[in-house]
Amino acid sequence: MALRRIDVNAEWHPSGGPKGLFLFGDAVERMEALLGEYEGRIKLIYMDPPFMTGDRFFMRVRVGEEQWRRGKGSFVQQSFSDRLDRNGYLALMRRVLELSRRLLSDEGMIFVHLDYRAHPHVRLLMDEIFGEDNLLNEIVWVYQSGGRSLYHFSRKHDVILFYRKTERYDFNIDAVKAPRTQPRTSHMRRHVDPDGRVYRSIRSGGRVYTYYDDDPVAPTDVWQDLPHLQQRDPERTGYDAQKPLALLDRIVRCASREGDWVLDPFAGSGTTLEAARRNGRRFIGIDACPLTLNIARRRLAGADYGILLDGAAATEGAPVCKAGVRSGVGFYHLMLENFEIDIPNLPEGAQSMDCVDNWSAGYLRPEGYRVMAEFARNKREGALRRELAIPAYAGELALCVADVTGRSFYFALEP
Repeated sequence: MALRRIDVNAEWHPSGGPKGLFLFGDAVERMEALLGEYEGRIKLIYMDPPFMTGDRFFMRVRVGEEQWRRGKGSFVQQSFSDRLDRNGYLALMRRVLELSRRLLSDEGMIFVHLDYRAHPHVRLLMDEIFGEDNLLNEIVWVYQSGGRSLYHFSRKHDVILFYRKTERYDFNIDAVKAPRTQPRTSHMRRHVDPDGRVYRSIRSGGRVYTYYDDDPVAPTDVWQDLPHLQQRDPERTGYDAQKPLALLDRIVRCASREGDWVLDPFAGSGTTLEAARRNGRRFIGIDACPLTLNIARRRLAGADYGILLDGAAATEGAPVCKAGVRSGVGFYHLMLENFEIDIPNLPEGAQSMDCVDNWSAGYLRPEGYRVMAEFARNKREGALRRELAIPAYAGELALCVADVTGRSFYFALEP
């Protein structure tokens, strides 16, 4: 079966799950383009932007079945560079925050995740853009990770600035209440009611106050119960600066409701998008790192989403790809027979097909490439699945093969 290399502007993954978009490209450009359709419609924006660290950040990619089976990647690719000077950084953040305010609905909220370097500067920007009275919290996320400093107190917290757009904001504290981890004990008497529930009481000012041990309680603005991801954590995608799903789950649940739109303009490891998908929210993610396309395809499986590539540079590279098709009853069976692409510095012993991170089969439509079946290597199934079955429809058959560097190659199948 002959393959013809094609350029694709959009890749659609239809399903019955929550709807969403992943926009490949620059955050500012993509947010400006969203204004036409989404201005005033976004309920929640979370962002984990650069922090002015002066560092480069990387993703550790698993290559082939052996590394997926061992659960450790050794092929390192740069994910983003955090080397803007202060003026450049503040100019970027000002524009992103201005666009964020326009995209938010009147009931909407924004959470901006920062460290000690960027926090004071961005706080002043947000006071100016959103208004000082619209600051709701400086959330302190406390975690234990890494080593300890001998020259100052170890830095083990981030700050998440939480602002509303207007006084009409829709905050749902009940959605994030959880059982108390430790009962109240100070100066309280312990009792058991007729149903066997334990409660505590205290008299103050002539009144008796009662607190049940199993009553759910809301978090304060200091979050110590959400641990940092350790190096061997099963959630790890290999992407530096990845945040835990539990952190984003809390933010998504308290600041949006089922069916609301959630936006992350620095989507990176895709945690915000997965949290939105799991909670039945619609989502939009933006990122300019090609590796995030592979992450999105893996983490968003089950959602009804599109990847928009319009305006992005054509994927460079000259792969050798061979595929076959056989007809079944109501189905086509597509076989990925071979894929070879030049990738420097691959792990020793890696074979050509080890370079395939994920692949899919579908049809070319006027709106773009419509995925009907897909496979991505994962921790349960690291071996490459070579065959995909798709329903037999009228139209031009196509496939996409994505390599371990994040490059996506699209082909039309010709008889």
